[in-house]
Amino acid sequence: MGINLTNFLSSKSKNRKMSEFQDLDHIDGVSVSTTCAKLYNNDRDDLAMFYFRNGANHSTVYTQSKIISENIKWNLTQKTKKISSLLVNTRNANCFTGKQGYKSLEKIAEIVSQKLSEKQIEDEEHPKKIKPKEILFGCTGTIGETFPEEKIKNNIPELVNKIKYTQNKYIWMKAALAIMTTDTRPKLAMEECNIGNTKIKIFGIAKGSGMIQPNMATTLGYIFTDAEISNDILKKLLKKNITTTFNAITCDGDTSTNDMVTIFSTGEAKHSKVKNVNDEKLKKFDEALNKVLLNLAKRVVSDGEGASKFVTINVKNCKNDQDAKKIAFSIGNSPLVKTAIAGEDPNWGRIIMAIGKAGVPINLDKISIRLGDINIIQNGKISLNYEETLAADYMKNETIDIFIDAACGSKNFIAFTMDLTKKYIDINADYRS
Repeated sequence: MGINLTNFLSSKSKNRKMSEFQDLDHIDGVSVSTTCAKLYNNDRDDLAMFYFRNGANHSTVYTQSKIISENIKWNLTQKTKKISSLLVNTRNANCFTGKQGYKSLEKIAEIVSQKLSEKQIEDEEHPKKIKPKEILFGCTGTIGETFPEEKIKNNIPELVNKIKYTQNKYIWMKAALAIMTTDTRPKLAMEECNIGNTKIKIFGIAKGSGMIQPNMATTLGYIFTDAEISNDILKKLLKKNITTTFNAITCDGDTSTNDMVTIFSTGEAKHSKVKNVNDEKLKKFDEALNKVLLNLAKRVVSDGEGASKFVTINVKNCKNDQDAKKIAFSIGNSPLVKTAIAGEDPNWGRIIMAIGKAGVPINLDKISIRLGDINIIQNGKISLNYEETLAADYMKNETIDIFIDAACGSKNFIAFTMDLTKKYIDINADYRS
């Protein structure tokens, strides 16, 4: 379960070399530290702190599950304009832990605020007192186990002592590794853009591999920018861009109790003021934010538990956006479709089945289905040029593209998923071992 950073960086296996990840470097206003709190039975980092010495504007989207973790309950009660720190633990979801889980967060927040206030006195010319309500929490791991309050509290001083005000790729990699559970690799992304004439950085990390079916976001995702953007505008930007990124992925159809995607804005980049979400100056930032979110979302899918295929489902010409999305997820969540893809079987009858069960209008006389460039169904009939052997060869690819034309409107949706392999069963059958 544990991942040793040295082994990871020196590994020769696919997607394991540090050079293959983007070069996240320093971003003003953000400090990162990680440590091993022994939440697992090994020496891996399992606790990460993000510190905003001058505070950060913020906005979050959370799971819409009716059962939510205690850290989400905590976060939702903190109404402060600026956040000073985000603390993320792995191994324990702090869900269905009741009063103990919530009170543990209260006690941890007190210690974090105390130690960061001391850090302010040490390092700042005009120190401020950090308050517990300025602390957010991210938790991920097993549901229903006693929250490890003492282990986390005991490691807060070390986390604060390890804070460095200059970041680099190695530090961001450690943070991405520290928040992983069943993930096999860290997920990092970055983009740069301009607001006016000022260069802006947008960095992001995420974790997620299983229990992935968004109903707002999925898994944990944290975005950091040095732009100066208000909480209200951040909220509108995040809500808009979640739709086609984290809300467009599925691994297994299960929505987590702990899902959260948060964006933090440090305001350290001195650009001209952004007045509203429709400000022309925000256009490039909006595009760059979407790229970071989509990059991370795709990394979650490609690292899905036991995945051997990355699948894109492109549904077009539906009556409305919601219908297109229903068809895409009906296909993406179908165990029969996903196992056929795992077995490299071009069993398009299962796609037909999944389209039909979505319960939305389609034009049976004009519907079309394509695998990559291979036409299977055209205008409601099997293509005269369809050859099963070509489709079977196509299914051997690691990347599979499915195209559906419902021929009953003009609205589209693209979803991303993975195949369903025996390894998925092995991972989840052995999850708590």
